[in-house]
Amino acid sequence: MTVDCISGALPRNRRACDMTLNLDPRDAIYLARQPLFDRADHVFGYALRYRAAAGQAGDGASEDVASARLLTDAFLVLGLDTVTLGRPAFFSLSRRVLLSCAGTMLPPQAAVLELREDMEGDTEVLEACRTLHALGYALALDDFAPDSVPDRLLALVQYVRVDVRAVPRSARVEIAKRLSPRGIRLIAAHVDTADLALAAREDGYDLVQGFYFCRPSVLSSRTIPARRLAYLQLLSALADPKLSIVRLEELVKHDASLTYRVLRCVNSAAFAVQREIRSIREALVLLGLEQIRKWASVWAIAGVNAGGPSELAALALVRARCCELVGAAHSEAQGAELFLLGLCSLLDAMLGQPLERVASQLPLCETVRSALLGRPGPLRSILDAVVAYERGEWETADEALARAGVPAGTLPVAYADSLKWARTLSQHAAAA
Repeated sequence: MTVDCISGALPRNRRACDMTLNLDPRDAIYLARQPLFDRADHVFGYALRYRAAAGQAGDGASEDVASARLLTDAFLVLGLDTVTLGRPAFFSLSRRVLLSCAGTMLPPQAAVLELREDMEGDTEVLEACRTLHALGYALALDDFAPDSVPDRLLALVQYVRVDVRAVPRSARVEIAKRLSPRGIRLIAAHVDTADLALAAREDGYDLVQGFYFCRPSVLSSRTIPARRLAYLQLLSALADPKLSIVRLEELVKHDASLTYRVLRCVNSAAFAVQREIRSIREALVLLGLEQIRKWASVWAIAGVNAGGPSELAALALVRARCCELVGAAHSEAQGAELFLLGLCSLLDAMLGQPLERVASQLPLCETVRSALLGRPGPLRSILDAVVAYERGEWETADEALARAGVPAGTLPVAYADSLKWARTLSQHAAAA
């Protein structure tokens, strides 16, 4: 997989990107990550999910393969830091992989090893858990239910995950009362609304896992503040493949913080010059259009998301890049539109505004506006596939890909590339 295609619109290095997208689907990494938030709505870690292979049923053998490849692919192929940004990764282990102690290939400080809900707490499992515990690994129980786990196994775990869809609130409260005094951190899983997140925290759950942060907690009809609207217009302009230096200069010079960052870039060691810079345009020329396009995408989305969870901005970048790459398999000409569509797909959550209102205040082309508002079509199907994939909803993602006419195996490779791209992009922008 290549990570050289780093741009704010359709990559110009088509040959390198084609290598990325044309890998054998059997080699694709069907990996999704779900954020776990602490009580301050900061990302604590990521739960990793894996599918054995496209279209395969989840029998015992394929589950073992999935569990093993989750370890090897996330750590060796993608790089764990790329997937989790230095935060703990929650790995789900099958019984066979647990007993093999394959989890020890991961650094103890970087991983939480999960026991699946159907794993019995027999002598072999207990012995493996004691060994991992002694080596400094944190253990977790997935899909916990009352009286489903022997007390001797509970004594070895540090985390317990409870599915809020499957366990009534009264039972969740009892679980918290029972386990919290033992120092076990409770995770409320499948939390898809802000109300559920609030209830889980009130009930004693330290961590919440889900995509509730993608939904706007407040929807208002107020006008978008001028400063944020300027960032939205900048995002739209950055995705235009015909963007010129003159047009970019007009956008940059009207924002003091963006102007400062551009000048700071020119002044950095990487771009140090021996003469005085007399204009913003001169600075832009020195840096290059593509370099500014990359960094400004990060700065602009962060400006739109000011005050919101940082994970929203990070997810928007991954989603935008993934839509772009998946779309390249459908139509190269729509790459810039798909990048913008993915980037704008979370604006309602960032701004607390209905997407209809946001879209009405942006200079979007009709195809992007229509897809953003949910109207059927190839662009909307690609966005639906990417959103389903990032949530680990594999079948839904496959169905959406088929509607868009995109080859199977494209999405997992594009998503892996997007994680790397977003990580590299954010690092460059932060250093600038």
